Amino acid sequence: MYSIAAYSSIRRAGFGFRGAAALPQLFSRAYGAAAGLTHDEVESRVMNTVGSFGKIQPEQVSTSSHFVTDLGLDSLDVVDLVLELEAEFNIEIPDADAEKILCVNSAIKYIANNPNAH
Repeated sequence: MYSIAAYSSIRRAGFGFRGAAALPQLFSRAYGAAAGLTHDEVESRVMNTVGSFGKIQPEQVSTSSHFVTDLGLDSLDVVDLVLELEAEFNIEIPDADAEKILCVNSAIKYIANNPNAH
């Protein structure tokens, strides 16, 4: 009885069986089946994103740069920069975590440890 009800619910929702080839594609993103980014890839992309941020001179950026004290950003600029990092890596950073991203190195560490970053 249960399996018939479950099958009919799935069928109505449009999740009918389409063959084994559809399953890896369906679940690959949700479970991170694709290979993750290397630390070097994350570092390079974060450095490029920060360096291309409008209020920063690219030559000022290093992995140890603090957004406020070293790069001269204010709190709203930091929020904008975190939004750009979210767009670059196609992730959503919760506000509680975004408040902890205060320098280039912390951004690199957070993104490198995020399995959804790509």
